[in-house]
Amino acid sequence: MLAGLIRFDEFELDCDRYELLRAGRPLKLEKIPMELLILLAAKNGHLVTRQEIVEHLWGNDVFVDTEHGINTAIRKIRQALRDDPERPRFVQTVTGKGYRFVAERKNGDERPQDPSLEIRTAAPAPGAPAQIAPAQIAATQAPPAKPGQRRWTAIAALALCLLGGALLGLNAGGIRDRFFAGNHPPQIQSIAVLPLANLSGDASQDYFADGMTDELITALAKNRSLRVISRTSAMQYKGVRRPLREIAKELGVDGILEGSVERSGNRVHMTVQLIHAPTDTHIWAESYDRDLSQVILLPSELSQTIAKEVKIAVSPLSPPRNVNPEAHDAYLHGRFFWFSGESERSREYFEKAIQLQPDYAAAWSGLADAYLARALGMQSPPQEVMGRAEAAAHKAVALDDSLAEVHTSLAGVYLFESWDWKRADAEAVRAIALSPNYAEAHPLRAYILLAMNRSDEALQEQKRSTELDSIARPWALGKILIHQRQFDTAV
Repeated sequence: MLAGLIRFDEFELDCDRYELLRAGRPLKLEKIPMELLILLAAKNGHLVTRQEIVEHLWGNDVFVDTEHGINTAIRKIRQALRDDPERPRFVQTVTGKGYRFVAERKNGDERPQDPSLEIRTAAPAPGAPAQIAPAQIAATQAPPAKPGQRRWTAIAALALCLLGGALLGLNAGGIRDRFFAGNHPPQIQSIAVLPLANLSGDASQDYFADGMTDELITALAKNRSLRVISRTSAMQYKGVRRPLREIAKELGVDGILEGSVERSGNRVHMTVQLIHAPTDTHIWAESYDRDLSQVILLPSELSQTIAKEVKIAVSPLSPPRNVNPEAHDAYLHGRFFWFSGESERSREYFEKAIQLQPDYAAAWSGLADAYLARALGMQSPPQEVMGRAEAAAHKAVALDDSLAEVHTSLAGVYLFESWDWKRADAEAVRAIALSPNYAEAHPLRAYILLAMNRSDEALQEQKRSTELDSIARPWALGKILIHQRQFDTAV
């Protein structure tokens, strides 16, 4: 850990307190820009390469859009320091290499030292020879190539090129396929969307990153040819740095989609990549820049692209709907609190989204879920909120019956409010038909089938649910097996 106080110009960088001050007054600087500023200052004027920054801030085993992340962090540092990139006083860009902190320190500062610089910067003792880096020694000791050696090197290189050309021409008897077996793209039949990293450096924007992750999962779940792991199971890996192969094995998938998102003002930058986990092969990667009015369409666009990349049937796109960006933002807030178990706060945000856009079907569905959760959790008298849940669910279906979530909400109302099991089952079946991988619909239908004494069907439905989401309800499969009196299997 770096420690100490660095003084320059009118600023103080307190590495212990993780604080930047101007004339004694603290300045707001987010986590990633602050860590980068401390790293630059600790190097004491030495060049910090972009690769060093990536390793320090994110590590090599986590995929984020590091180029964009570094540029954003540098921009925020310069804004805080009021530094002109054309005539820098504090942070200097070394084109194609990295950055250097060039501010003149004031006397008496207790600046941290980077141990990696001690050997390179130590002055030689009087009369002692200057220290030479190992790379310099190797360069000075390597003898120049003789003319004959250069000629044979060129001949060997030409032979390799000719051999490569001959191999490219081999296509009879499968020889070419054997040489270039790795050219065939690996097949992906199941996928997990890992939580998108919040690159803003502002923890209050976590709801936005989680919300975009959820909407991407929802969009992918509509595809019948691809098994998509639920949000609950994927979210346990938020902020976890582990090999993707291990995560994929635990989730039982062969594809991993991961990336990052950054919201700055009215602009959103998202980067995603698709990886075949068993072979650690990058299948596809892309970056997107959208304004807030367009970002709601991005998950559907991504799901179409991913389906094409993994060579599966593409689900038909629903007609685009205009959604007020503020209403969408409120909806994402609502879902964030819903998944956090705070149904009352989620209700407030769903109502806000509806006030901003009264025809927002997904927000009406969320409101129905929030009321239903309060009744089932005995947080509100059922006679007060069940009617509101039913009205909100019917409103959602009337506005847009192409959404799996609105039919799931109505199925819950029919099941728990009116005990109309046949209608509840019909709505659950409709939800699954619209989105075969929608994780919330399967356990609900299993519960409905169990209530109808169709326990064999309930067991199959719950098995499907457990495949998609083994985290949210780890007891559910055992409960149905107990109902069937399969006690040993249940244990």
